[in-house]
Amino acid sequence: MSITVKPNQPQFFAEISGIDLAQPLAAADRDAIEAAIDRYAVVVFHDQKLTDDQQIAFARHFGPIHSSAQKARHRGIKHRLERDEIADISNLDGDSKVLEQNSKRRLDWLANRFWHTDASFRAIPGALSMLYAHIVPPEGGNTEFADMRAAYDDLPDATKKQLEGLVAEHSIWHSRGQLSVTNYTPEEIASLPPVPQRVVRTHPGSKRKTLYVAAHASHILGMPVADGRLLLLDLIEHATQRQFVHAHTWKQGDLVIWDNRCTMHRARPFDTNQVRDLRRVTTADVASTLEQAA
Repeated sequence: MSITVKPNQPQFFAEISGIDLAQPLAAADRDAIEAAIDRYAVVVFHDQKLTDDQQIAFARHFGPIHSSAQKARHRGIKHRLERDEIADISNLDGDSKVLEQNSKRRLDWLANRFWHTDASFRAIPGALSMLYAHIVPPEGGNTEFADMRAAYDDLPDATKKQLEGLVAEHSIWHSRGQLSVTNYTPEEIASLPPVPQRVVRTHPGSKRKTLYVAAHASHILGMPVADGRLLLLDLIEHATQRQFVHAHTWKQGDLVIWDNRCTMHRARPFDTNQVRDLRRVTTADVASTLEQAA
């Protein structure tokens, strides 16, 4: 079976067809998918039918899998999904009922509407995220993606020089704190301590420079906190101009893969009384960004 890659833009977001991801993945198809991700950063497969086990098995072709951080920061809460490799990106509680308005997991989940990159708050951050749609509400519940390589390319030379060597501290508690969501135990907070990550890195697949900033980035190390935060906000504002952003409207059976090393993304609002059941597997990067090419 030969796959077809149809780009949405010359260098960002593509649709891949001609493959059933529930079936064993041939080496040639795996390599073609990886090449498409390296080039376009975000790819979508439509009309897939995947169990959790099949989604995990597919993801393993692209690297080791992060265990979900949700259980680390939601201790004592009944979880809906059994596999630790699956992050529950839904508005459902442990009994598959729509989350209560003030439930801890719903308030935590709202931070997904910030521009972010998955697992940048871990010492070894996320590489590829693979989000599969089991149930979508009538309006879909869009996800927007920002092309951080194109955003870096568009920076003035003086700004690129200013960013050389800068390191930001990333923390999931910083992104949640922006919504005043702070009801976490000391044990939960200790399980995910802040980590340093480069502000600019080289994407390993394409060898292109890319910005690496998002809502988890709290401040710039060695810079006054206020100045560093203003710089990070400026970079996010720059990177999310419309020419760098693509919005995906979800349909049941979509599997979207994005490269966290060179994108940001955010969930968009939808009627949260309607069921939205998406499930994500994220592969781990090879090392901290500090141990990789700047």
